[in-house]
Amino acid sequence: MIDWVRTLLFRIVFYGLSVPIVATVPVSALFGQPVVIAHATVWTRFHRWAARVFLGIHIRIEGERPVGPALYASKHQAMFETLELQALLDGPAMALKQELANLPVWGWAARRYGALVVDREGSSTALRRMLRDANAAKAKGRSILIFPEGTRVLPGEQPPLKPGFAGLYRMLALPTVPVACDTGRLLPKRGAKHPGVVTFRFGAAIPPGLSRAEIEARVHAAINALDTPTSRGR
Repeated sequence: MIDWVRTLLFRIVFYGLSVPIVATVPVSALFGQPVVIAHATVWTRFHRWAARVFLGIHIRIEGERPVGPALYASKHQAMFETLELQALLDGPAMALKQELANLPVWGWAARRYGALVVDREGSSTALRRMLRDANAAKAKGRSILIFPEGTRVLPGEQPPLKPGFAGLYRMLALPTVPVACDTGRLLPKRGAKHPGVVTFRFGAAIPPGLSRAEIEARVHAAINALDTPTSRGR
């Protein structure tokens, strides 16, 4: 019952105050990419505060990030990491599913932010566009953040990586940093959220130039490093 009360309070405060924050993103986007990135960072830090105060969620960081831009490949178990990593990685160009990019006005603002639109159907045209946008972000010195399994998964699920990851790795020639997280353990998609500590583990940077089989195997193992039987969620 306490967890449900916490969850309801979080939803009221976070989503209620997010409406004006998100609604004004298109205005920020008119002033250029740095402004819309700063706007997004304000929202993600508000989310961190609300999760800590109302849900009792605290964050533990393990590992170190490399200096300079990198390709970050993260596990995806909850909405939490899509927001938290935006702040932790200083506004990276982030993968965004096609459905969100198609939203009127907001989708345009997301593209101004530098979102990489992911077509889950895997069309060649959409893949080429995503590669082009990622290369443009790299040229500006930004890191790239993707969720290489392609979608949100439950704790314990370890699907293979989507083909687009290997294409990005080969084209960008950036160090690749796998990110493991166990957010699904406390933040299930449905039902009450639970207080506790979620961990983000930055793995050792993997150099460019490896074969597709090797990079996929190393990233897959690293992003699932926290997904052990003892850490699987309720």
